[in-house]
Amino acid sequence: MQIYLAVTPGEYQSAAKYSRLFAHVAYRIGPESQLLRQSLLLQTHGGLLTLGDQDAPPISAPEALCAGILRECARRSYTGVLLDFEARPAADRKVFAAMLAQQLRKTRRTLYVPESCAVSGAVPLICTALSGGSFPQRLQEAARQFGGAEHLGLDVQRLRMDFTLPAKSGEGRPLSADEFRALVEKESPAVFFSQELCARYFTYMQDQETHFVLFDDESTLRQKLKTGEAMGFSTAFFMWPEIRDIAPKLGRL
Repeated sequence: MQIYLAVTPGEYQSAAKYSRLFAHVAYRIGPESQLLRQSLLLQTHGGLLTLGDQDAPPISAPEALCAGILRECARRSYTGVLLDFEARPAADRKVFAAMLAQQLRKTRRTLYVPESCAVSGAVPLICTALSGGSFPQRLQEAARQFGGAEHLGLDVQRLRMDFTLPAKSGEGRPLSADEFRALVEKESPAVFFSQELCARYFTYMQDQETHFVLFDDESTLRQKLKTGEAMGFSTAFFMWPEIRDIAPKLGRL
């Protein structure tokens, strides 16, 4: 399994000792479908081009955006592209993704996309942060849906979620690293492991309400990677800011 760390240019040097494969979070969609780039180190070569669409306009000229991406891939020897789309993609994003997947394949490069943006020729990424059901079953179902685990990657998101019980909607409140740390220090909870969710959890009381906190640490993230690799998943992605504090425990990816 290939494991990528997604890093911004400013984070690259601090992350470099923990991985040899990087997805460079330095590109976004600009006006008139231009490819905009942050300042990168001159020696940045190899890995993946990561394209974000936060606050980006509609892609009115997908051909132009694809051409700009292909030029940048050739210039920096990128082996593929990761689409980091913020929300469920609109029609213009999916048209662009389908076009880019086909053009990248012609140059033996790979396009990685969110599961919600799955298009022919791209590798969909399955999110590992589950709050219900069974993690192994979720991966098995995705493998069946997309014709085999070898056609899929893992979007390894570090889970830190606080649920007020009963959580009928299945939605919890995301906890920042500081909020989670402060909560653990305050409550000193007994922590348990969920085999089904492949995550740790604890409970606490506040204002006469029971809270259920589900979270990942280095051991659960490793277990999720191990489960996916055993099923045949080809690739996995970590966001460097999510694992910076536990990177020494995770070791070199």
